[in-house]
Amino acid sequence: MRLGTVRIALRAAVSAAAERRRRDAGRPIALGRLDSQSQEPAGPGAPRLARESGSWPLPGWRATVARAPLELAIFAVLMCDTLVTVHADRVLFAKNSDRDPNEAQLLDWQPRRAYAPGALLQCTWLTIPQAPATYAVLLSRPFWMWGAEIGANEHGVVIGNEAVFTRDVPAATGLTGMDLLRLGLERGATAEQAVEVMVRLLAVHGQGGGCGHEDRGFRYHSSFLVADPRGAFVLETAARRWQAERVTRAWSISNGLTLPGMVEESEPMRTRLSACRLRRGRTLAAAESAHHVGDLMRALRDHGGVGHPRYHLLNGAMSAPCMHAGGLLAGAQTTASWVAELGPDDVRHWVTGTAAPCTGLFKPVSVDVPLDLGAAPTDRADPSSLWWRHERLHRRVMRDPARLAPLFTAERDALEARWQVQPPGPRTAFAEGDRLLEAWTSRVARADGPDARPACVRRYWAVRDRRARVPR
Repeated sequence: MRLGTVRIALRAAVSAAAERRRRDAGRPIALGRLDSQSQEPAGPGAPRLARESGSWPLPGWRATVARAPLELAIFAVLMCDTLVTVHADRVLFAKNSDRDPNEAQLLDWQPRRAYAPGALLQCTWLTIPQAPATYAVLLSRPFWMWGAEIGANEHGVVIGNEAVFTRDVPAATGLTGMDLLRLGLERGATAEQAVEVMVRLLAVHGQGGGCGHEDRGFRYHSSFLVADPRGAFVLETAARRWQAERVTRAWSISNGLTLPGMVEESEPMRTRLSACRLRRGRTLAAAESAHHVGDLMRALRDHGGVGHPRYHLLNGAMSAPCMHAGGLLAGAQTTASWVAELGPDDVRHWVTGTAAPCTGLFKPVSVDVPLDLGAAPTDRADPSSLWWRHERLHRRVMRDPARLAPLFTAERDALEARWQVQPPGPRTAFAEGDRLLEAWTSRVARADGPDARPACVRRYWAVRDRRARVPR
């Protein structure tokens, strides 16, 4: 069957599904109420975690379900994987942020601040009241957003978020999941407080607004893993509804709702296209067996049990945690990675600061040690940016990873193993990382050869390279 015929048939199937959903529009949502035995709220409208789920209609607000038309949304899918392991003496956390390939992320240090009464805060799409004070945070955020995909605060709280696809149409405006993540870090001194902050703001402002880079109108709801040195919570949402549970041993989230009270909210077509069940099987197994940060670094570099990406015609290499874009219907690329070890007396964070953990180097960072990493990246290739300097290596290696990656990965792995035993200071680590990045890029360039990827993947990346003005 020719490619054009495949696309026409798939779009027809999607349109038929969307029409069935439009016929179902207007059915009232069953709205939950706060449990009468819940503890007193921490603030106006804020539930305690004794109440594990809820939803709040605004005064005079009547919700209706408008089932999501999928003609466009199914062709834009942004993925992630987040996992956590709770030990008696510490908590391990890891996340891959998977987004559009040219959507560079930056490491953003924000200090503790105090604000005057009545101050306002401009989030990605919405202006809300500012808190009297915010905590110092380190964020990994797409260059154009106020919110973040991953982050930590000065109290050892760390959060990762996921897109989830639910039966409710995401609102045209509201707080994005990335906004909620940053707000939880800025206003929550513990994981529990951060969850309370997020569900309170969800109740008041709702979630919505465009979340994509290539398709700025692409919208979704969110789930989160929230951890601190004492434990972790999973928080899942659908519109203003939510459910939170404490993690007792290990958990992972991979773009599909997982809690028993939320799974039925899933929109099946996009959830299946995301390959989240396949990825969660691997990340949950990794979380359950993880004892050290190195175990989670390996989990984030997993290509599905093989040494290099395997591409599917429809969604690229989306079935493994280390994600590589290149599908006809959906494409996402790991654009940032983070691992944390949270102990009561010692909190350590490790980040790549780049795309593709399989070609990246995990370096130690600290919330209270800001670094000058050069120019803030955008969606245009820029050699003064760490993120784009690494793209010279990453995009060249991906032409033939089975042959080119072994030229430097053993050296990188040995360095990371030494650093995990005796971590250098962040400035020293990033300076060493820059030196090695230049050396590895030159080594790979000298060994360059034909592009071994499928033709559709080569075409996909040729388009992204032209858009970013990547030098040939």
